[in-house]
Amino acid sequence: MKPVAICQYAPHEGPGYFATYLTAHRIPWRLVKIDEGDALPELSDISGLGLMGGPMSVNDDLAWIPPMLDLVRESVVRDVPVIGHCLGGQLMSKALGGKVTRNAVKEIGWGRVEVRGTLAAEWGPSESFVGYHWHGETFSVPAGAERIWSSAHCENQAFVLRSHFAMQCHIEMTEDLITSWCETGAREIEANLARSPAVQTPQVMREDMDSRLSALHAVADRIYRRWTAGLVA
Repeated sequence: MKPVAICQYAPHEGPGYFATYLTAHRIPWRLVKIDEGDALPELSDISGLGLMGGPMSVNDDLAWIPPMLDLVRESVVRDVPVIGHCLGGQLMSKALGGKVTRNAVKEIGWGRVEVRGTLAAEWGPSESFVGYHWHGETFSVPAGAERIWSSAHCENQAFVLRSHFAMQCHIEMTEDLITSWCETGAREIEANLARSPAVQTPQVMREDMDSRLSALHAVADRIYRRWTAGLVA
């Protein structure tokens, strides 16, 4: 089977549990380090395209963003499944005609995600769950796609378009990722604690982490299982 290409946009925002899931299910994958100048994959060489998070905006003037958007569009046209986490979801929205704008408040930490829409049960849990968040922008839902997740502070948390799945929140989190993000994002957390009701301290994020991650991974298992079912042979 051809590998899943996982695009990484920042060294501290790696594939996390997404790679763990693929490896456990014997699905080959390779990391494309966009942050280190790796070339974008050829669609003929991959079975699916995974997009991770990053601290930049899709509206930034960065040389790799236009070709990345082109790759997403081409993947959708050719039915090569795309899955986007946070920045990855924003890239998918913009590539498909949506807009990425500033969210009303920043979301950083654990927060409940509400499930809605006719396709929700096909793709994941049918009831609300606690997800992990770290974003200051939000995407619109492109024409033809269906929103299936929302939160109190961000209306568009996930959308589905055929075999493609875009998220604003993170389901790929691991203990190492949370620890790393709390360290690299310490100033951002401190600056926004008094400004947003959706920003948590690192101490709060670490509370009951094992059980929270276990529940989050159960959600991720369902999403990744549905997404990988559509991979190109």
